This record gives sequence, C-alpha cells and structure tokens, in this order.
Amino acid sequence: MASNNLSIDMDDGGNTSQTAPTKEKKTEVAVPQTDLRKIVKSEYMRIRQQKRIKRAEQVKNAFASNRRWIEATTDRHNTVWQEKPFQSIHTAASFDQLPVTRRCSIEIGNSLETKTAPLHTLNALSSVPLVYTWAPLQQNFMVDDETVLHNIPYMGDEVLEQDGAFIEELIKNYDGKVHGEREKNFFEDDMFEDLVKAVSAARKDPKTSGQPVTADPDEVMPDDKVFEGINSLFPEKGSIETLKAKYQELLEREDPNSMPPECTPNIDGPDAKSVSREQTMHSFHTLFCRRCFKYDCFLHPFHPTPSQTKPKPAEVKRESEICGPNCFLKNVSVESIEESSLTPSDSEMRSRPSTPVRQAETSMETEDISSIFQNWTGAECSLFRVLRTVYLNNYCDMAALIKTKTCQEVYEFALKEGDIIDLPAQGTPTPPRKKKRKQRLWSMHCRKIQLKKDNSGSHVYNYQPCDHPGKTCDTECSCIMLQNFCEKFCQCSPECQNRFPGCRCKAQCTTKQCPCYLAVRECDPDLCLTCGAGSFPEKADRENISCKNVGLQRGWKKHLLLAPSDVAGWGIYIKESAQKNEFISEYCGEIISQDEADRRGKVYDKYMCSFLFNLNNDFVVDATRKGNKIRFANHSNNPNCFAKVMMVNGDHRIGIFAKRAIHQGDELFFDYRYGPTDALKYVGIEREMDLPYISGK
Repeated sequence: MASNNLSIDMDDGGNTSQTAPTKEKKTEVAVPQTDLRKIVKSEYMRIRQQKRIKRAEQVKNAFASNRRWIEATTDRHNTVWQEKPFQSIHTAASFDQLPVTRRCSIEIGNSLETKTAPLHTLNALSSVPLVYTWAPLQQNFMVDDETVLHNIPYMGDEVLEQDGAFIEELIKNYDGKVHGEREKNFFEDDMFEDLVKAVSAARKDPKTSGQPVTADPDEVMPDDKVFEGINSLFPEKGSIETLKAKYQELLEREDPNSMPPECTPNIDGPDAKSVSREQTMHSFHTLFCRRCFKYDCFLHPFHPTPSQTKPKPAEVKRESEICGPNCFLKNVSVESIEESSLTPSDSEMRSRPSTPVRQAETSMETEDISSIFQNWTGAECSLFRVLRTVYLNNYCDMAALIKTKTCQEVYEFALKEGDIIDLPAQGTPTPPRKKKRKQRLWSMHCRKIQLKKDNSGSHVYNYQPCDHPGKTCDTECSCIMLQNFCEKFCQCSPECQNRFPGCRCKAQCTTKQCPCYLAVRECDPDLCLTCGAGSFPEKADRENISCKNVGLQRGWKKHLLLAPSDVAGWGIYIKESAQKNEFISEYCGEIISQDEADRRGKVYDKYMCSFLFNLNNDFVVDATRKGNKIRFANHSNNPNCFAKVMMVNGDHRIGIFAKRAIHQGDELFFDYRYGPTDALKYVGIEREMDLPYISGK
C-alpha cells in the first residue's frame, strides 16, 4: 500500500511502520463545494480587511507628512516676514486733503505696524451672461453610455423644495449607481490575485487559511476548483474561463519584460523579431479606422471583422520586365512566375508534374538555404510577409520597398517561404460596364427608395457596413433591413444592387435632379466622378470646386462670432454674408445613444437649457459638454437658418444652412422644433414680444 507522499509497511505482528520520503510533496485536500465557498468568503473578508487597514495607515501617514510640511513652511514664511517687514504704503500726509470720506486699516501679524490707506469705491458693472463650461470640438465625438451618475447636480434650494423626488428619480435612472460608491462584492486586480493565491493555498493546506500568502516564484496556474469557488461567490465577475484568463493576464503583467501575445512587436531596428503577417498587422487591424483613415478613431469605435482584415485580391500587375542587371527574371521565365500564382486546383487541372515553387526548391537543394535566412533581419522578414499578400510574385516592387535587398534575394527568400503561403489566383479582367444605362437605372432606384422613405415616416437608422462574405444583399442584409444604402465600406460585391452609385452630374449638385441631393447625401469623391466632388486642387475652396454639395466634408463653414444676444443669453453672429441654401456650419457634439439622451435630458430640462439634437433613430448629438460655436444659435419661429441631417461618407452629420440671404453681422436663428408647451416654456422673449425675428434685428 502506497501513497504519493509516504509509504506504509506492515510487520509480522500486524504493526505498521511509517517511512518518511526523501522529499515532501503536498496533496490537495478534497473540499466540498459548500466548504469551498466558505473558504473563498473567509479569505475575501480577510484580504479586504487587510486592504482597509493598509489604506487607513497610508492615509494617516500622508496626513502626518502633509501636516509637518505645512508647519515647516509656515515657520519659514513667518521668519522671512519678521526679517523683511511689510513695505509701507505711501499715502497723503492727512486724509482731510483726499476727496474720499473712507479709509481702511491693514494689519499684518501682531508685531508689525498697522497701515492706513484710502478706500476707493468701484462702480458697479453689468454681469456677464451665464455660460456653462464646454469643450470646443471641430467634429463629432462618440462616447459610451454613462451607467454611473458622476455627480448630483445642484439647481438651487428652490428646486429641491418644490420637487424633492427629482434627485431620487435621477439616481433610480442609473440603477442607484453613484460615482464613488463601490458596488457590492467589489474587488480590484490585486485583491483578485491575492484571493486566488489564498484560496489555492487553503485547499492544499487548510491550516494556512487566514494567514498571509507569500509569492511563489515557481507558481503554476491553480486548478479549476479555485476559480469555481470564486465564481460561486462572485458570479457577476464572469465565468470560470474568464476568471482564469484574467488571472493568467495578471501573472504575465508582473513580468516587466513580457509582451502581450497579440501586441505588435517593434519591426524596426536590428533587434526586430521575425513574426507572422497577422502579428505584424495587429495594430493596423485593431486601431486603424477604414472609414476615417486614421488611428484611434473616436467616431467609429467598432472592431473589424475577419473578412475586413483578410488580404484582398491584388490588383497590381505581374512583373514581366527586367528591372536591372541583377534582376531575378534573367534566371526565371515569366511563364513560371505567372504559374506560381495559380491555386492548387488550377495546377492539378493542367496535370503538371509539380508546381514551379516545388521545382525551384528542388533546384536549390544543393545550396545552403540557411545562409539565405542569416542575411535577412527580423524586420526584413516581417516586411516581406506583409508585402507578399499584396504584391504576390512581383519581387521587383517588393525589393524596391524593402530597399535593402535585390529582387533576386527576395525571390530566393520567397521560394523558402512559398510552401506556407497560398497565393490567390489572378482574376480575369471584367468587361467594361455600360455606364449610361446603369446610371439611369440607379437614378430611378434612388428616387424609388427616397419616396419610400418619405412615405414610411422618415425613419433614419445609423449605418453599419454589412458583412456577409459570399452572399448577396437580401432581406437578411443589415443595410436592407435598416433601409440604408450599401456604401463603399460594405463587404458586399461592388455590383450589389443596393449599393449607392453616386451621381454623374455636370452642374453644382444643388437640386433634386442630382441623385445625391435627392437622397439627402453629400457627393462622394470616390463615386461622383464628373461633378467635381473628387477634385482636390491646391486651393480647395468653394470657388475652385464645381460641386457645391460637399460643404460638410470639406469644412466650408462661415466665420462666426460669439456675443451676448438680445433674445436669451449668448448668441452667434455671422461675420460674412451668406446666400440662400449656403452651408454655414456643422452642429458638432458628443454622439450618445437615445437612452443616454433620455437620462441627460431630464437634467437639462430642470436647467431649462438643452443642446440635444436628434441625429437618427439610434443616436443623438449632445453639444452641452463638447461642441462648437453654432450651439449658441437661438430658437425662432421665423429663423434665417435651417438644420438638415445628411449622410456624409457613411456618417450622419448635422449641417446648418441659410434659409434666406443673410447679411454680415446678423444673428443666426433656426427652428428647434419645439412643441407648443416647450415653446412657451423656453422662448419667453419671443412670446412676450409676439413678433417674428427678422434678419438683422
């Protein structure tokens, strides 16, 4: 009879003798689920109490340290003031000679002489109009919903006395979560790590329960029972697999030299590592916005799908001309280069004995393959794998981009890498399309969809690119379900019947004869090829571009001035004149969800000041905290401007346009679309005067 850590022998008399092993090894004690839950709870309360005691001690030490610093600084300043007395004030010999009747005394310390100076009265000035703090923006900024109430707004004692239930209702809208109040059973990363170690030690040896756990340098991942017990007490912290992944991440974070497995390594310099294409392009795929063409986009915080990160079929030409004296084409025929781009099925159909890649590998068996890799740095290898999916077998262009290798060296390296790279087949050229006939069909299609939207209540939904590789856009397509056009950002075919084609106008695109203007869109520079939307001259202002339906994306805003208004608070004035239907400015702010707008709107209604503007059925633009100067434009029943939500390169944006000719110096107004009750509540001056506001008044 034997066990893992000791051996038992039996003699002739039936007595047993126990022999100690050379090295003691702990065994885990089988703990029932109820006892395991008690262990987790006990260890959690112990660690939590230790954190509180440690935090209280830190606060106490910090307070004592600050107190000592204040006392030392005060004593030093008092010594300086006693050595250098306060400078005397030069006054007249007698106050009777001054044209004032008041005087004041200045006392500094107890040992210094009292000073006397004349008292001048300042005239009262009119107060500056009230304005709340806001951050200026030049474009919209998407933010997440606030699930926690960050601050309880103070609106005066009168509001609390008249409506005492407002604060309670406000907190209830956030499910009782207020900033600074930690949720029940809350623990941070360091507490979670200590809890896992303590529970694991308690399972191995129950005697260690309640005692501090020291770090083990050879620590391994605890078994699933530890995380199962933590999950039973804290189910809201995630599943067992989530807790294990979190603990593994915390262990790796302790190593200062470790790097996350998905992090893009440094591919520059002599210390760069040779990694795969996916790891090299990780930052590009996860951080680069394919709609804004910049990193860390704050307008489209959506992660790309696998089909969006997959290499697209290359459209570059196969190299067929010799680039120089050392060109690889001198030793390889063009036919073999083109054949190497065929898929395995194409090669089998030709019944060739072996692919050109395999033939080349056979011919290079006599060479020292290892010497090829020794001459390549990690940065060059990583860059080659990225370029290979784009340029395929165009080794001359790849060598020109790598710069440190000739095309012959790139070709030899590709032969070694070729057995792990699937080269896409070269597609057949598509026949030219009949543009005029297709344009007529698309114009009719655009008109039908626009009329359908007008008859269906004008429901506008946020655009999200559809992504269903290999399938046509049907009733299951997200764009069709939301009654949106497929855009250039969608993963569907360019021949999709739901894709917006742009316009072929020759004029300014400011009438409903233009399909873009009819669909309440700005012209797309990638689709509208004849109207001038894709023209980018050296001075790209509205005078040098024929298409006038690109004001939002080009930023053709007017110069606006902020000044007190005769209507209410602040107002916005135009510094230059504007013609009818001319673009003035974009209404910018935070893009929030409809639920978040409802929560914020209840607070804004109490302040009787709101900057919420519906963008579509999914989102709202809130210019209260962040916005531009057009947010100060006041409401009027007879305005000189109007607002219009337009689709601009896949995004809904709010443009402010001139409703009639506006003269220089006029204050700008547009209709807030208030209901009868809200109009009487918010627009008091206009109600009392009972006169429409005229441009220039």
